[in-house]
Amino acid sequence: MKKKTYIYTLTICVGLFTINGCANKLNVDPTEDIDEGAALSTSRDVEVTLIGCYDGLQDVDVYGGAFQVASELLGNNDELGFTGTFQNLLELTNKQITTINATAQDTWNDSYAVINRCNNVLSAIDIVDEAKRERIEGEARFIRGSVYFDLVRLYARTWGDGDNASNPGIPLVMKPTRGVTEEDKLPRSSVAEVYAQVIEDLTAAKDLLPETNSFYATKYAAAAQLSRVYLMQSNFAAARTEANEVIASGQFSLNTNFSAIFNTFLNNGGANPNEYIFSIMVTQQDGINDMNTFFGTAIDEIPGTSGRGDIRVLPKHRTLYETGDKRGDFFITSNVIYTQKYLDRYTNVLQFRLAEMYLTRAETNLRLSTTIGATPLADLNAIRTRAGLKAATAVTLESILKERHLELAFEGHTLHDARRNKQNIGNLPYNSPLLILPIPQRERDVNPKLVQNEGYN
Repeated sequence: MKKKTYIYTLTICVGLFTINGCANKLNVDPTEDIDEGAALSTSRDVEVTLIGCYDGLQDVDVYGGAFQVASELLGNNDELGFTGTFQNLLELTNKQITTINATAQDTWNDSYAVINRCNNVLSAIDIVDEAKRERIEGEARFIRGSVYFDLVRLYARTWGDGDNASNPGIPLVMKPTRGVTEEDKLPRSSVAEVYAQVIEDLTAAKDLLPETNSFYATKYAAAAQLSRVYLMQSNFAAARTEANEVIASGQFSLNTNFSAIFNTFLNNGGANPNEYIFSIMVTQQDGINDMNTFFGTAIDEIPGTSGRGDIRVLPKHRTLYETGDKRGDFFITSNVIYTQKYLDRYTNVLQFRLAEMYLTRAETNLRLSTTIGATPLADLNAIRTRAGLKAATAVTLESILKERHLELAFEGHTLHDARRNKQNIGNLPYNSPLLILPIPQRERDVNPKLVQNEGYN
């Protein structure tokens, strides 16, 4: 795991800004002494701070792996084995998490650092050049809303488990934190309040963002994230609308070759395949990919592959695939089994791809007895036939959820799909407190307003 200097959430201040250089580079004030008005005084300052938002997003404790790994280990139902020595991940695997767990602590801290950077951008949005203003606001709100969504999914009871209006969610920090006062020590907002803010941010982002935006967020990335949010809420009509909009846009297409979707550096020179809606970019110069670190393994015959191989696939998972399913062969098998999705140390870290949208549209249309965009059977078969399987002749909710589980395996969906569908995870019910991360003890030590989750002292 990377070395880290712990910084309390509320103390991440003006050091996040990039400051304009002086003519005499030796004659500069200490960063902590620079007035915030000088720190964000030009459009360029805000644009650079936005790049800092993306840089924070690619951190291994945020979307560079932690959100996905936590979901896969917490949601694991004897389909994965963890053989590593990191205590924090062993605790997640065994569902015996302590309040000083490094994953819980680091993900919390680094996520709020990203949120603070977004708040800095949004606080100065009026000084951004008009031609760029909407896009920059949209990107900052997409990032903030996305991070809040994944935080509340891990640190709070799932939507619909009890009273959303009274269940504690996470603190909603909506302005830059540049100094610590008692007013900055916020309590946890309710789950309902957090979801409302997530939807507000993502809806605004979708309206503000362009359809294409290099490898940065687009309106379709916001729509894809909204489809997840609404699916977690069982708002099937809204989830269907967002997924259908992404599919109908024509901006993306299913790759004909399943294996070519992954390992983007080895397979595609670092570029995203047409199926990707949004990913975290990793290059040889910048970015770390913890999906590769823990799921990947080095193969002598394939230069560029790497990984600790701590997370292994168990036979129970392999038996779920039908004969002839190409996805069932997408493994490295020796004495142990590894997925091939993360062999590339420089692969972009996937966040949304088109196959998910097809499966979301199939599920929501089936639940609502509608055929918006396509029939559930047609969408299901789009995924099945790409995998080399015969087209199904009938469709059920069970068959769609199974297809979703296999198609999106090891991509960070397992815990959340189980919880939203009220499925047991091993012997644990979907709403077990053992499936929720604790509020880090260090945060509660400095902010007593943060009530702890059930089951933790």
